[in-house]
Amino acid sequence: MDTQAPLSGNRPDLSHHWMPFTANRDFHLEPKMLCRAEGCYYYGERGQQILDGCSGLFTTPAGHGRTEIADAVRDQLLTLDYAPSFTRGHPQSFRLASRIAALTPESMDRIFFGNSGSEAVETALKIALAYHRARGEGGRDLFVSRERAYHGVNFGGVALSGMVPNRRAFGPAGPRVVHMRHTFLEQNRGTIGQPMYGAELADDLERLVALHGAENIAACVVEPIAGSTGVLVPPQGYLERLRELCTRHGILLIFDEVITGFGRLGHNYAAQAFGVVPDIITMAKAITNGAQPMAAVAVSREIHDTIVDKAPDGQVEFFHGYTFSAHPASCAASLAALDIYRDEGLFDRARQASAYFLDRIEALQDLALVTDVRGYGMLAGVDLAPSERPGLCGHIVQKRLFDAGLHLKTTGDAAIIAPAFVMETGQIDTLVDTLRDVLTELAD
Repeated sequence: MDTQAPLSGNRPDLSHHWMPFTANRDFHLEPKMLCRAEGCYYYGERGQQILDGCSGLFTTPAGHGRTEIADAVRDQLLTLDYAPSFTRGHPQSFRLASRIAALTPESMDRIFFGNSGSEAVETALKIALAYHRARGEGGRDLFVSRERAYHGVNFGGVALSGMVPNRRAFGPAGPRVVHMRHTFLEQNRGTIGQPMYGAELADDLERLVALHGAENIAACVVEPIAGSTGVLVPPQGYLERLRELCTRHGILLIFDEVITGFGRLGHNYAAQAFGVVPDIITMAKAITNGAQPMAAVAVSREIHDTIVDKAPDGQVEFFHGYTFSAHPASCAASLAALDIYRDEGLFDRARQASAYFLDRIEALQDLALVTDVRGYGMLAGVDLAPSERPGLCGHIVQKRLFDAGLHLKTTGDAAIIAPAFVMETGQIDTLVDTLRDVLTELAD
């Protein structure tokens, strides 16, 4: 079947939409259009079935087309379509904050809402600065991030970013940031689960403390698993060491869980999966099963109370927020999604499915085009041998996979796989077999 040719008259004018993170000219030559979704499948312009191997964009672990969420959003829009969160409240936002607080690690039960992972990261950075200023340590304005990190596209996230194209495109901007080394090591190549080597890389934070002074560092910001760069799982003991050093030096530890939050690792959050409790958690993506834009930041009660109690009575305590913070429809979508996750036991289901999924991914190491595989929970990365320029192989692979009936995300020359938690064993087989067939064909 020709996957490029649309049904007669159905394709809209493509010239006006400037697409994000897309080679737009290439897309216009070979449009890859998604027109419908149900369960674990997308459907293209000709009605062809496309298995969703990335849960949308890590957003949709309960599968597409959930009528419970659609009905909740419709009912909410007809009841209260919009309410500002500046000096006004609505019941759904408080209900949702309580539900999220029940999922986060103990005492991390103060929730601030935004609309995207980028906004959540920006919010977390401002909270860290506000906290230290409220404590009389306003000199703490330096942030520590990592090479190969991705923390969104606002200027704060770009400053934190350790992915070169994201930084190179916009130059220095945003808060002051220094970077630790990433955690990829040659001796860990081919490891599924937490690699054995590399815990000592966390001591980069100690080096930066010695160089810049702990009294100048506000927070250390890490993805528990560096997702967008190709799924770098933390070495054994690495996150524990970061927690120890942050506590010792009065530095806040921020986990960016935009990808790993809401069951991706078989637990509510990576914090619980790895047994390391940060001071702040950012979350987005699966918070509404991808049905509405939304994000949240969970902070410890101590951080919240320090900021709030410092302000005079009747004065705004934290000068930050968004027009669509805690939008009623987004809150309704999230509450319905959380009901599905709970009622269908999807986080447990993800934990149970992980072993089979990761075994199938690990077996791809025998392919000539595959240089490394990594994974944890329902998240995996497959590194591909570069072509004549970095990223070209990955770009070709994601297009060929689409034509073969599989949707995956690639970053550079890494393929990232993140199945929905409702994916059946046979669908996991189809996912991996399709990936194997396309990579084998391209290697010939």
